[in-house]
Amino acid sequence: MLNRLRRLHGNPWAILIALSLGFFMTLLDLTIVNIAIPDMTEDLDASLDEILWVVNAYTLALAVLMITAGRLGDLRGKRNLFTAGVALFTLASLACGLAQDATQLIAFRAVQGLGAALLMPQTLSIIADVFPPDKRGKAMGVWGAVAGISGALGPIIGGALINSLDWRWIFYVNLPLGALVLLLAVLIIPGGQRPVRHRLDLPSTAVASAALFCLAYALIEGERYDWNGWIWALLGAAALLLAGFLGYERSRQDNEPLLPLSLFRDRNFSVINFVGVTVSFGIVGMLLPLTIYLQSVLGFSALKSGLVLLPMALGSMVTAGPAGALTDRIGGKYILMGGLLAWAAGLWWIVLAAEAGSTWTDVAPGLGLVGLGAGCTFVPMATEVMRHVPARLSGAASGVNNSLRQVGSVVAGAVIGAVLQSGLASAGGAPDGQDFVDAMGPTIGVAIGVVLAGAAACLFVRRHTGPPADAHGLPVAEPEHV
Repeated sequence: MLNRLRRLHGNPWAILIALSLGFFMTLLDLTIVNIAIPDMTEDLDASLDEILWVVNAYTLALAVLMITAGRLGDLRGKRNLFTAGVALFTLASLACGLAQDATQLIAFRAVQGLGAALLMPQTLSIIADVFPPDKRGKAMGVWGAVAGISGALGPIIGGALINSLDWRWIFYVNLPLGALVLLLAVLIIPGGQRPVRHRLDLPSTAVASAALFCLAYALIEGERYDWNGWIWALLGAAALLLAGFLGYERSRQDNEPLLPLSLFRDRNFSVINFVGVTVSFGIVGMLLPLTIYLQSVLGFSALKSGLVLLPMALGSMVTAGPAGALTDRIGGKYILMGGLLAWAAGLWWIVLAAEAGSTWTDVAPGLGLVGLGAGCTFVPMATEVMRHVPARLSGAASGVNNSLRQVGSVVAGAVIGAVLQSGLASAGGAPDGQDFVDAMGPTIGVAIGVVLAGAAACLFVRRHTGPPADAHGLPVAEPEHV
């Protein structure tokens, strides 16, 4: 068995399998915890605020550390960061399952987020390195399919584990998967060579991490503290730290910066990162109110609520592969735009179909349409954002892209949560009847508007009819710009 795996050393498709399994594991934990909130609250005798921090600690660590981890992959070796991230994530999953109170669980979830932040940027970066330009779109199609279905499978797998065992198994399930990914990574993924010893810009790392922490913490806790002076002070500190970080980085662009600003000279890189933020709104704006609706209004169990989301996962699987192949041939501009429009249409269907007396079949077509759109979204986003990134900066580019998406998730959670709570307060209702349905419509409407803004932004993406860049970021063929 081990000898067979060793023979696959350096094989791009075998590497893709190892990367995709690790990527799947981290994305699964973004959504699998939501379905277990009632059970964790009861078993740990925790407050709602404590349990929400079980979710937010993971997202916060991802948002704060992703750029640094991506740059570390460039400087210290991408396989090294990937394997370290998988090992830390797996050990933290065991600790989460053994946690005896909410404080322990929150702390171990933050460590889990650190592990995910170390490995996640390396997945996209290594794919860009090991696949030739004519095969990269297909590889991104697999990566995009994993991104599209993992979030939808989280509630399904979580519901099944909770019904059969208990909530701790949503963490224990990572142990065999993490061990497998570690074995594959060591035997299959090349270590890579670094002819020059690099160093990490520690001042920039500290300032960037502090800025993102202040921003993420303020957005997460803003509603709880009624957006008081303390929250606005944190937002102001985040703005000042970010300005200082950008000024400092601009002054050292010739000396191994943490954030190579040259990345943003490529219009596609800048636009696609904005689109990634809008996609985060689409995910949070649907899953947050919809999971509450299914359990509190329609009275579904955790497992049934998860299974209702299956059309979204299936839709994503159907379109992700063809989207990757088409992106190779015609570029990702219009595929991405079409996916976002389908996503918005699916959300609108859900708004129209969701009533206090609805059944799962009423919302299933909308979920399927969202899935079809998601499958056409993640692949071209991944391809276009990395298309002309030099190999030496691929880790930094992937870190920026993933970090901005996680910051987008934090912002989306704050905005969507505030709109939903405001709607419930205005209606004077609780999350268990028609009042919740009335509040859910405008909440998902915000997500629809942001997703449509992402679709409009695609008009500014340069359409490339030639193949992607080579390993050094140079076009293989002269692209046409439309």
